[in-house]
Amino acid sequence: MKILVAGAAGVIGRRLVPLLVAAGHDVTGTTRRTERARFLQEAGARPLVVDVLDAEALRAAVAAERPDVVVHQLTDLAANDFEANNRLRIEGTRNLVEAARAAGVETVIAQSIAWLYVSGEAPAVEGDPLDRNAPPYPGVSALEEAVRTMPHGVVLRYGAFYGPGTWYAPDGAIAERVRSRDLKPTPAWTSFIHVDDAAAAVVDALEWPAGAVNIVDDEPAQATEWMPVYCEAIGVPVPPLPRHAAATGRPISNAKARELGWKPRFASWRTGFSHL
Repeated sequence: MKILVAGAAGVIGRRLVPLLVAAGHDVTGTTRRTERARFLQEAGARPLVVDVLDAEALRAAVAAERPDVVVHQLTDLAANDFEANNRLRIEGTRNLVEAARAAGVETVIAQSIAWLYVSGEAPAVEGDPLDRNAPPYPGVSALEEAVRTMPHGVVLRYGAFYGPGTWYAPDGAIAERVRSRDLKPTPAWTSFIHVDDAAAAVVDALEWPAGAVNIVDDEPAQATEWMPVYCEAIGVPVPPLPRHAAATGRPISNAKARELGWKPRFASWRTGFSHL
């Protein structure tokens, strides 16, 4: 299968490209930075330097490649205010979907997020509503809406990424906040996913029907539970646990992904945090 991976040099893309190549697929990977082209070549993919925010250039590039599948792994995680990520999700996704459609592509598999569900006690499933008041909602909503216009659009709603290159890595933003005591344990729910499992889900999703699928591990947890394990993994003291605090967020179910045949290598952050 001929596959174009947009955002191929990102945290997930760097793990995904070798998996696709190993599975026998013909892979082209996009990046905005010429210095990342070498990694893609070494991973067995053809590098394509293009900015997805340049609609005309992107359309020409996808038309020249004529892939069977377009995989959307575009993010801008440097934006703490969600503005850059929202722009990429809105404009970038629109440009990518329009370019794919113009090139005759039917299948688009796109990265979305799972932690946007409206708060509740029961584990969230794919048909539950998203929280319109959350800062990333406009970008996520626009991304998923654009993907649904494709003949075969699959949306992977990822949990909180951890592992090398993520915010939870020992040199990442979350680790720094924990060290500085800026981030304290609360009853807020988090559903995690190791980046290797996130990449593996894309390979499986090549065979999945259209629609949204939650890609999270088996054990949603509140920060009061996972943070002590995380602190031990990165070698910092555990912050004091709160005496009284209301639960926020919501646990997320991966039942649909498992029914489709996906199984996380790291079933829980309890073991996964040793692979940061």
